Amino acid sequence: MSPDPTVDLVHAPIAQWAQSHGSASAIRSGTTSLSFAQLQQHLTQRAQTLQAAQAPDSVAVNLGLPVAQRLVDFLGIIASGRCAVVGDPDWPPAVRNAVFAALPTQAANPPAAQPTTPFYVGYTSGSTGTPKGYRRHHQSWTESFKACVDAFGPDAARCVLVPGRDSQSLFLFGMLLGLWTGGGVEVQEQFSATAALDTLRSGRTPCLVAVPSQLLMLLEVARHQQARPIEAVRLILISGARWMRQRTAELRALFPCARIIEFYGASETSFIAWMDTEEDAPAAVVGKPFSNVALQIREPQVEDGAGLIYVQSPMLFMDYVGGAEDATAALRDGDWLCVRDLGYLDAQGRLCVVGRQNRMVVTLGKNLFPEEVESVLERHPEIASASVHGVPDALRGLQVVAILRWVEGTEARSSKRPDALALKAWCRQHLEGFKIPRKFFTCADWRFTTSGKTDHRALARGLLQADQPTPSEAPCLSTLP
Repeated sequence: MSPDPTVDLVHAPIAQWAQSHGSASAIRSGTTSLSFAQLQQHLTQRAQTLQAAQAPDSVAVNLGLPVAQRLVDFLGIIASGRCAVVGDPDWPPAVRNAVFAALPTQAANPPAAQPTTPFYVGYTSGSTGTPKGYRRHHQSWTESFKACVDAFGPDAARCVLVPGRDSQSLFLFGMLLGLWTGGGVEVQEQFSATAALDTLRSGRTPCLVAVPSQLLMLLEVARHQQARPIEAVRLILISGARWMRQRTAELRALFPCARIIEFYGASETSFIAWMDTEEDAPAAVVGKPFSNVALQIREPQVEDGAGLIYVQSPMLFMDYVGGAEDATAALRDGDWLCVRDLGYLDAQGRLCVVGRQNRMVVTLGKNLFPEEVESVLERHPEIASASVHGVPDALRGLQVVAILRWVEGTEARSSKRPDALALKAWCRQHLEGFKIPRKFFTCADWRFTTSGKTDHRALARGLLQADQPTPSEAPCLSTLP
């Protein structure tokens, strides 16, 4: 199915689907099931209520609702011509109060939405620890939907399983993609690998949007279940973090009929580059740019050619909310945008991302990107996650250390875990000497961001406490002998 190409509003095709196949499932969860006709009725009622109340031009989605109902609330807000503000239900009260206190309170009577009308405020981590709000207009996401279907084919326009919260832009995008194309969406209130496998087996959701950590959990549960291959899945879209390509063969075995796509982007940029996953592709490769994306590499370094990645496309965000710019904020230069990632274009025209500017470590006078070392460590069969940091060192300036999370398993697996010497030997096969961590720590209470990525900042706080016996909110680290 394909929406009217002249309509560049995120919610507009829902009315079209309500007319053409109103009884088809639009949103399904463990507790909610709405057809497109019912969804159109609900969002129209919500929009009328907001208009009658002259609600402010930005309205927070009700975090007390289940995720399926939050999605309906979101759609009602944007159908009224207003901007939906999507917070995180897990925010501490102080953070939630601070964020929502900054929202406008004056009455508003906005005109009907246009393609460049802001429709969405999301939040990403900031260097200060306070969530940084970013704002998008309708057209930036309708262009993203079109790019998705153009690049990935008709399976991207079928029903999507989105096993994550709307507070992460990747999952919200997946939910809205299913509604925009008319394929529908299934959501989970809380991620469950077992429930996700059951849904995928049912054949209702040929398309899956997931982050790597979720896919690894699917593989683990399927292994325990001795699950048979699931042939109903036709498309898997992976983003949010680096996919561990050494696990691709397992993923193909579980989903033998699926096309497996990795794509790279950011909250501020939407899509940048994509590729069909390749087990033997260099870790830095993220694929070729989407057809509506132009790239520039600026300020390249002499040694490796890596520079700041600048993007030009119709999918870029508008601005940060309330001037919420900090050391991690995107850089603008006219129509070009940079999220401070560093990389280069290889001989095949593929974008290679080596790391983020604010994570770069200078040791022995040389630039080191933690992401490269983390990728090597995560290829080890006993390591689930790695976080690499620089700590002060009188000789080197910064000494490279690594924090590790072991693959979960039995006691027999524990006996196979490598010591520091073995890990250095492992790294030596793939890395220059100055990049090899001098010290290794393990962490049992691994920290994640709300979007499911490793929280490197929280783990770094654990390094400050590693030699102190006093209790701390920082993660507890153990030195690997």
